[in-house]
Amino acid sequence: MTSTIEVTNLSKNFGKVNAVNDVSFTVEENKIYGLLGRNGAGKTTLMQLLTGQEFASSGTISLFGQTPVENAKVLQNTCFIKESQRYPEDFRPKDVFKTAPWFFANWDQDFADRLIADFRLPVDRRIKKLSRGQLSSIGVIVGLASRAPLTFFDEPYLGLDAVARQIFYDRLLEDYAAHPRTVILSTHLIDEVSNLLEHVLVIDEGKLLINEDAETLRNRATNVVGMKTAVETFIGNREVLHRDGIGGLSSVTVAGLSESERRDAHSAGLELSPVSLQQLIIQLTRTETKEFEASA
Repeated sequence: MTSTIEVTNLSKNFGKVNAVNDVSFTVEENKIYGLLGRNGAGKTTLMQLLTGQEFASSGTISLFGQTPVENAKVLQNTCFIKESQRYPEDFRPKDVFKTAPWFFANWDQDFADRLIADFRLPVDRRIKKLSRGQLSSIGVIVGLASRAPLTFFDEPYLGLDAVARQIFYDRLLEDYAAHPRTVILSTHLIDEVSNLLEHVLVIDEGKLLINEDAETLRNRATNVVGMKTAVETFIGNREVLHRDGIGGLSSVTVAGLSESERRDAHSAGLELSPVSLQQLIIQLTRTETKEFEASA
């Protein structure tokens, strides 16, 4: 696979704060990536570095084989939609869409018009008169209709209601299938986007914690539920990500079970259930699981 992004030993410091700390990874072309992590983990700073809006303290960044800093050729093929996207207050949505083709060579106005109808966006209303959800709709429409070879969505859909967010996910998948490109989604709504993601990057306290194929990651942990004594006997010295329980019942999340181990669990009267991507990431970024993070 051809690499769209290559990052090597990248760091960004703000005074004594290491917002991004010695991060290295590669993003392949024509895949949907999830950039996940807690508030303040460094996700937005990382995307600002990748799009040339911040200067790195150290390390290297390559987009399409070139540095993104002050590089018009690279930036013309990149679309970065932020949660805090700003527009001139006297602009109207139709003004945004009118100017978009100046910046995005692959802009599709017919697709934009379809999205405007889907999101019921009042295109003649002044930006300053729009609701938070309507402002989010503008960013989503620009990000999708730009069809930029590299598109970043930094939680621009947080103002959308559940129906509108589902429209966004559906349109993204439909258009991605017809017009493949590299998409990076940064979000807290992990369960909602988990089925969209092909690869997952998890950043925590500025460090890259997980860089893994999404399907592999989904199969990495299992919940084991049953009587406490039976659960404890079964898990033995296995790596434990999380424990919970009440009375004589216990629920333990363990990393990786083979087919034979699953059969043993069923024979012991234990229930096994998959761990959602959101549950797994929560558990891996909890303070009390730092030892597991180091090994991950």
